[in-house]
Amino acid sequence: MVRVRFAPSPTGNLHIGGSRTALFNWLYSEAKSGKFILRIEDTDKLRSEKKYLDEILDSLKWLGLKWDEIYFQSERFDIYRQYSDKLLKEGKAYTQKPESGTGEAVIFKVEPQKIKINDMIRGEIEFDSSLIKDQVLIKSDGAPTYNFACVVDDALMNITHVIRGDDHISNTPKQIMLYQALGFALPGFAHLPLILAKQGGRLSKRKGATAISEYRQMGYVSAALVNYLLLLGWSPGGNREVIDINEAIKLFDIKNINKTAAVLDLDKLDWMNNQYIKNEDPEKLALQAIPLLAEKGYINPQDFDRNYLISLLRLFQSRLTTVHDFIERADAFFVKDVIMDPQIQEKFLARDLSREFSLFARRLEKLENFDIANIETAFRELIQELGVESKSLIHPIRVALTGKTVGPGLFEVIYYLGKERTKERLGKFIKKEQA
Repeated sequence: MVRVRFAPSPTGNLHIGGSRTALFNWLYSEAKSGKFILRIEDTDKLRSEKKYLDEILDSLKWLGLKWDEIYFQSERFDIYRQYSDKLLKEGKAYTQKPESGTGEAVIFKVEPQKIKINDMIRGEIEFDSSLIKDQVLIKSDGAPTYNFACVVDDALMNITHVIRGDDHISNTPKQIMLYQALGFALPGFAHLPLILAKQGGRLSKRKGATAISEYRQMGYVSAALVNYLLLLGWSPGGNREVIDINEAIKLFDIKNINKTAAVLDLDKLDWMNNQYIKNEDPEKLALQAIPLLAEKGYINPQDFDRNYLISLLRLFQSRLTTVHDFIERADAFFVKDVIMDPQIQEKFLARDLSREFSLFARRLEKLENFDIANIETAFRELIQELGVESKSLIHPIRVALTGKTVGPGLFEVIYYLGKERTKERLGKFIKKEQA
């Protein structure tokens, strides 16, 4: 059975690179009906923090990457010591006292040899171990080094394929020598290409290396982010880009991953997110929108009209790049007083529209059935009566009601604002003699 692992360190948040590695491991296990193992590499007790562990686990769950087993390296120190003792007894390692401090380090003797691997993505790679110095297995403080703990765990956890970023290629020969020395069977290796920033160079905080939790807070939906991560090194073929994860599982093979570096294009991610938001269940969008609205003070999360929120999301969702856009664009439906850009007000409301606004407000007031169709009829009749073009009133009314020049259809906006709020907001631009 195929068994793969993702092994994050809880010394920082889960970022784009790590989440793509987790995704490809999870996908390969799903495609091969295997197991996806999560191993927390928390041997660095000083830098490992619970807040990072929580963020990593929450982010993986949000992305839908469910693990079958979970292990913590901090609970396995006795196991690493057992295998370092084995190498000491066999003369394959030696101890060394540090110049300062207490305790002894255990050092692995590197024997000169040519090491070849057939990487599942890159093909044959050859290493010369004579260029590698003796390797520390156990540090003087008793903690295992990365390469040693990694080999022991991968072997004991029966990991069949090690799929990781190509920044680990230099670790591969060091680990292979340890596999050989301990008599463990070698797994298959696959090294994923780098992810580069669109501006060039490796990812950085400034160039998209943002935590998954931050993408979530910015209003990206998990399915869109997963779909986008898929495209960073793999393609479903046929010039397709939007693909359901269940279909991707059927098509995915690690051997088809590109050898060249992928480029993180946030504009492409925005496009992808819009594609998913347009077709998302508004109830799911509401789950993301509620904490954002609450943070702004627009709703009380324990006491608000959920159906009203879902209706508004339906109204806006085809135009949204992220859920966060909804918070900015739909604010007029949640605040008492609309904030208006003075320049927009000057452009659309500088002329006196008291008569037009007053006539429209009266027509709306008289509507017994206040629905979208009747609101539109009232508006069209007014336009005809006044002998003006629709646009001469549509834009000023929209700005008076929402403070914005673009948005959903005006008649939908009026319907969801309601008769009273519409009348009140129009009234602010009606001189008293017209009221």
